[in-house]
Amino acid sequence: MLPQTEKLSSAQTNAAVTKFSLSRHLSAEQEDLLNNVLSFCSAHLSDQSALLIIEGAAGTGKSVVLNAIFNAIQTRARSKNPDDPMTGTRNMLLVNHPEMLKLYRNVAAETPTLRKADFDRPTTFINRLHKTDQQADIVLVDEAHLLLTRADRYNHFQQQNHLEEILALARVVVVVFDPLQVLKFKSHWSADLLDRFKTGRATKTLHLTTQFRVEAGPEVRHWLDQLAAGHVGKHPQDPDFDLRVYDDCAQLYDDLKERNNEVGLCRLLSTYDYPYRLDGEDHFIEEGRFHLRWDRSKPDEKLPWAERPDTIDEVGSVYTIQGFDLNYAGVILGPSLSYDAQTDSIRVDPARYEDSAAFQGQSGIVAPQMAKERIILNALNVLLTRGMKGLYLYAHDPALRERLRNS
Repeated sequence: MLPQTEKLSSAQTNAAVTKFSLSRHLSAEQEDLLNNVLSFCSAHLSDQSALLIIEGAAGTGKSVVLNAIFNAIQTRARSKNPDDPMTGTRNMLLVNHPEMLKLYRNVAAETPTLRKADFDRPTTFINRLHKTDQQADIVLVDEAHLLLTRADRYNHFQQQNHLEEILALARVVVVVFDPLQVLKFKSHWSADLLDRFKTGRATKTLHLTTQFRVEAGPEVRHWLDQLAAGHVGKHPQDPDFDLRVYDDCAQLYDDLKERNNEVGLCRLLSTYDYPYRLDGEDHFIEEGRFHLRWDRSKPDEKLPWAERPDTIDEVGSVYTIQGFDLNYAGVILGPSLSYDAQTDSIRVDPARYEDSAAFQGQSGIVAPQMAKERIILNALNVLLTRGMKGLYLYAHDPALRERLRNS
């Protein structure tokens, strides 16, 4: 199968680096949040520890505004203004997501006030500062719901909680958090756990509420929210958003490739319900006459998965697409999701979920079966909220397909 070719103009428009561009105007809500964060950082730079939490659902522009905040901080840090408390401060932006880290470092390469070394993974940052006995001034954390809440010795994290360690290593910590994007037991955040870190330090919580990604009206957005919660509502009609449900996954893929040729940045995604291993081999998703490989692990690629033209010939997972926009998203609802006619809702079966690593480390998890179901629905929420212009759905379960088509 030959990769589809995307138009250069589309590639430029669709590039995540372009969407992060500092020349793009922030909304009034985002601008207000930026100013609040900068004021908080300035006010607490002399504190031992301060924590600011930014909460917002998928698509509210959390990463875009965080990039703007960090650029403003680093511009002041690298200035020579003796009257600015941020002059000379040592600051970092952390993200526990390799694809997002690629994006931030690509942004840094095009931004005079930023350096690639300003961005890192949390474990690398923690281990480096412990080894050198150093402290940072301001640390921003994107996708903080991916921070570890227990030791992960395989990935060289020996302590018990990423956020606890970061707070001990920085004067001011700003985290971006969405509880509906928690995807693993080893990053099992709850409101109670987050509240624990507010005790004994200056804290503030800010919110982003305006949806920017999905270019649809409130009826479509409500339908997607309900579906991500396991409920099937009445199928909405919206001339500004192309929402389709397919009986044939191969036809969905053909239509998605057509959209990709037209506007670029269209990708096929799936729930983690089909076998996949990091063993250097290709692993395939099969649904009827549809047959396509899972995304290949390419950690050395400069571009994130969503932006590489060849990935139209792959199926992406929640881990490759989290944090990124698409123009059109195709989403396969795999065997872990089926229709329960008695409750008129989606039945979630963790036994059919192939991401076994998501459920490792159950000790301390209250009601683990319910927690597993919540993680699967969180992953579904991430997948359903990627498409800006349209969403094409296919369900493995025939009854769920029928219910979605006739909702």
